Amino acid sequence: MNVLEVKGPIVSNDDYWIYEWLDYEATCPKVINQQLKEFKGQDITVEINSPGGSVFAGSEIYTALKSYLGNVAIKIVGMAASAASVIAMAGNKVSMSPTAQIMIHNASVVAQGDHRDMEHTADFLKGINESISNAYKIKSGLSTEELLEMMDNETWITSKIALELGLIDEIMFENENLQVVANVDGMLPTHVINKLKNTIKKPNNKDLERKQKELENKLKEIDLTLMLKE
Repeated sequence: MNVLEVKGPIVSNDDYWIYEWLDYEATCPKVINQQLKEFKGQDITVEINSPGGSVFAGSEIYTALKSYLGNVAIKIVGMAASAASVIAMAGNKVSMSPTAQIMIHNASVVAQGDHRDMEHTADFLKGINESISNAYKIKSGLSTEELLEMMDNETWITSKIALELGLIDEIMFENENLQVVANVDGMLPTHVINKLKNTIKKPNNKDLERKQKELENKLKEIDLTLMLKE
């Protein structure tokens, strides 16, 4: 199986080497693109556990996965927050662990300048937010207004809610649980069996010998009847 991991912060190509040098887990577009080339259009599974990071690096990875010729199965195994949640929307099929979380929120930036600069920055960020919401909209069918409100509120989303919203296609391990239940359906609970064992008296050896003798006599009677008929 071809597995591609999106783990740690989502960083730019220029910053990735710093994380690598510090031996910190991180993800950048360049590494993802290299791996996609190596997979040569074969089906892949993308495992995500990331707090997010650079919006533009996340957008580049999202675009690369959406453009990939093979089937892309996304598995959210821990956290898919911020830019990582955008990447999570790129799969043909998106699965999410029942213990995982998706977090969506507004883009942010550190800026300085006068009121005109701040207004320009605010407009810039609003545009970024709308761009980000498109990834969620394409996957879920939710309206831009609904998504922007969720982003304004910095929304944390469980697997159950994500499935209801259409952000994912399935919750991992659910079918396995259903199968186990189906297998044990109709079986008596252990405590009931134990109670019955204690209540019902097991036949002792004498009882078994008596029943065996009765059965042998019955068989002899049947044999005798058949012989007389002949």
